[in-house]
Amino acid sequence: MNNYLLDSFALLRFFQNEPGNEPVKAILESTQNGAACAMLNVINMGEIIYTVQRRFGQKSKLDVVMNIGRLGIVILPATNDVVFRAAELKARFAMSYADTFAVASAMEHDATLVTGDPEFRQVEKLVKIFWI
Repeated sequence: MNNYLLDSFALLRFFQNEPGNEPVKAILESTQNGAACAMLNVINMGEIIYTVQRRFGQKSKLDVVMNIGRLGIVILPATNDVVFRAAELKARFAMSYADTFAVASAMEHDATLVTGDPEFRQVEKLVKIFWI
């Protein structure tokens, strides 16, 4: 089974039907038929929640949260190990703290990180990245 760690960039593209959404849709379909596991760190879920609420309002935010649950995406906790690894990554790389949680979670779960955010180029040697 393939493990995928979705970052907020990828899921926002999917929910807004923007360019890059098709590979995310295919991954989510694979998840629903048992061929893959799609994961999202709870910190990155928070990014999605506040971004959708700011741009589209409370109702859209609630719709997105409900859809994440329906799509079979596994929400990963911010464990102590992930927090420490994310902090180490933040100290080494010029990227957002939330993005370091995506990297740390992908490393912990041996998952391919799914993103289109160019900020992740600097960590391509640490995790496998599926660029959308």
